[in-house]
Amino acid sequence: MMRGTDITRDTKETQIRLTLNLDGTGKAQVDSGCGFLNHMLTLFAAHGSFDLTVSCKGDTDVDDHHTVEDLGIALGQAFTRALGEKRGITRYGQFFLPMDEALVLCAVDLSGRDCLVWALDLPAAKVGTFDTELSKEFWLGFVRNCPCALHFRQFSGENTHHILEAAFKGAGRALKAAVSIDPSHADDIPSTKGVL
Repeated sequence: MMRGTDITRDTKETQIRLTLNLDGTGKAQVDSGCGFLNHMLTLFAAHGSFDLTVSCKGDTDVDDHHTVEDLGIALGQAFTRALGEKRGITRYGQFFLPMDEALVLCAVDLSGRDCLVWALDLPAAKVGTFDTELSKEFWLGFVRNCPCALHFRQFSGENTHHILEAAFKGAGRALKAAVSIDPSHADDIPSTKGVL
């Protein structure tokens, strides 16, 4: 059974169409209206082996804030729908991602409780035209709509592009592990509470 979904999000600030298949091959077609975010989401999908299609028309004449935040929301909603009651998933995932001089740990617990720990030191305020502080807003939108504990911790890095690339790739790898089916507990919900 394919674990996938379609998300439509229409507001006065953004119009988003997003499709997600958790059991894909990493194919991505991303048109967010924000070039750097296109790059990050394409890497995220490739390293997570998620099939991801994104179309967004946002008020980028203002800035990229609403586009980035709302895409985080939509992606979080997609993960929540695709995971359903989370039966059989591994639940936890973590990955150390080296990107040249940058080294970032991403760790996730699909716990049903939202918590973002963002311990990244970004030297530059912009990468191209992208406001780098918006990366945190993206992942806040994600964890609020796919409630999980998501930790990003930087161990080294001087180039902001490399640090953020390590974070998004690492998130893909960590989530790939967390959503994978544990064959020895394929019918179980991975919590002593019986619910996530």
